[in-house]
Amino acid sequence: MTLMTRCPWCGDDPLYVRYHDEEWGTPVHDERTHFEFLLLETQQAGLSWRTILGKREAYRRAFANFEPGRVALYSEKEIEHLLLDTGLIRNRRKLEAAVTNAGAFLAIQQQYGSFDTWIWSFTGGKPVTNRWKTVSEIPTRTELSDTISAEMRKAGFVFVGSVTIYAHLQAIGIVNDHLVSCFRHSQLAGF
Repeated sequence: MTLMTRCPWCGDDPLYVRYHDEEWGTPVHDERTHFEFLLLETQQAGLSWRTILGKREAYRRAFANFEPGRVALYSEKEIEHLLLDTGLIRNRRKLEAAVTNAGAFLAIQQQYGSFDTWIWSFTGGKPVTNRWKTVSEIPTRTELSDTISAEMRKAGFVFVGSVTIYAHLQAIGIVNDHLVSCFRHSQLAGF
């Protein structure tokens, strides 16, 4: 049996390892998945990603399987109901942000044909493949995330600072920040 080298941040937590091996850094081109990762990333602000992964199914149930058209219609009554859900991060501003961002997401889809077309246009449709050797080399924000964050704020999104957006770009595969020693780096470099 061959032992695979992974990015050290996932440790040996089965949920984190599965996320690392199957999702993180894999280019996303599905609208629902784009919205899912964006919603989860904005909920994560100030918390660990592991916390959010552990609550992912509760978010899936609470936010209509991450369907932005349904989430955009949530009223104050739905927000009040979500604030009682112990499976979620019960922060009113973050929950309201999910609704606001669903509306902005739909507006981007309307204007550009899809969120996917819009978000990938910032890199000409190609992933940025970095060649980091250590976790300490990986930035928390870049000019790319600064630009996309600013454009998202102009489009009406909230909780989308540059650090949040850089993490989002890593998650959806626009940026490949797997370490060069990680088996996923070379797998994803061919996308």
